Amino acid sequence: MHTLDRRDFLKSTAAGVTSLSALGATYAADEPNEKVVLAVMGARIRGKAHIAGFSALENVEIAYICDPDENLYPAALKTLNAKQKRQPKMIKDFREALADKEVTALTVAAPDHWHALATIWACQAGKHVYVEKPLCHNVVEGRRMIEAARKYNRVVQVGTQRRSAAHLQSAAEFIRGGELGKVPFARTWIAGHRKTIGKKADAEVPANVDYNLWLGPAAERPFNPNRFHYEWHWNWDYGTGELGNNGIHYLDSVRMILGLDAPTRVSSDGGIYLLQDDRQTPDTQLATFDFGSTCVTWEHRIWAKTGIEGQASGLVIYGEKGTMVFDGKDGTGWRIIDGDKDKPASDKASKFDREHFQNFVDSVRTGKKCVADVEEGHKSTRLCHLGNIAYRLGRPIKFDEKTETIVGDAEANKLLGREYRKGFAVPEKV
Repeated sequence: MHTLDRRDFLKSTAAGVTSLSALGATYAADEPNEKVVLAVMGARIRGKAHIAGFSALENVEIAYICDPDENLYPAALKTLNAKQKRQPKMIKDFREALADKEVTALTVAAPDHWHALATIWACQAGKHVYVEKPLCHNVVEGRRMIEAARKYNRVVQVGTQRRSAAHLQSAAEFIRGGELGKVPFARTWIAGHRKTIGKKADAEVPANVDYNLWLGPAAERPFNPNRFHYEWHWNWDYGTGELGNNGIHYLDSVRMILGLDAPTRVSSDGGIYLLQDDRQTPDTQLATFDFGSTCVTWEHRIWAKTGIEGQASGLVIYGEKGTMVFDGKDGTGWRIIDGDKDKPASDKASKFDREHFQNFVDSVRTGKKCVADVEEGHKSTRLCHLGNIAYRLGRPIKFDEKTETIVGDAEANKLLGREYRKGFAVPEKV
């Protein structure tokens, strides 16, 4: 593996990392039995899931836990599986881990606005990447991440772990076998039952937090608790709202099951109707994606207790020969209703986090394509971005898949990318 001296790497990344272009590794896989050594970026909810999940796998070791907030370190360390004897090094800046030749891969559980740059820098440093959903903060970033993965021949797995669920795979086989006939409509949703975040004034940066590093590619703004841990989801600078937070899981599942690619037309309506607080993203939203022969909808009412089909979140696929309902509440998989022959619950849902983590590790070792490859993750995440663009502009948009642009709408095309702070720019060429 090609590696960099730590000081040189930190210096070059701070300057924009364009000089790393020639440093990609030239192989597709590690040795089959080689230990996979990880650095985990992010030490909160999903970060702790990464620490617990990956450290439980055979011949996998976590060498670094990286987060700009030192206050998170004690709780993160407690999630390590007991089988790991090594004490991970706790660092604020993940670039130190990228400069370590022992590290095989980076897992990214940082806020959305960091996903693209962290992935690109890791690929350029010769590391494989497991990056949480949504893949990226905007459409342009997703394309750059694909380019980096391909150029440096790195495995990049997206944290849309439902792709590793056996019951979703069997559902796809059932539909591809023609059992539902044509499928004109699919519906996805979440209720959420979230509470208001209230309104908070700007404040001093908490002790032991590198706020500049936390901001990274995002615009420089004063510290505010409602733009920091978790609540960043509801601010356009850092997050993608509930559509990108949870909608990505269900839209990705529908894409996989039905074999859908890109929509031609997207519309979205909604607003902040109930939670009158500091959030910028809608608490109520309905997005519609026209794929030509199939219409897919996403609906969220994050303040509501009641979902659809008796479930707080999920998806239903409507075919000419019956309706496929996915049940999650009682642990079952999917069933067919309103068909010529109703099919009872089939292929119980499994705990697919572990399977998804293992699939990434196996792909790193064998060079085989992972279940949630970066390009598939981009296509699903792209739906979330397009839905949010249509919502923010208050009008439908037409999407050109070949150019990845919005037809005849300069204002909408500006929202496909973003501006970056000096030293944290996603490069135009990776």
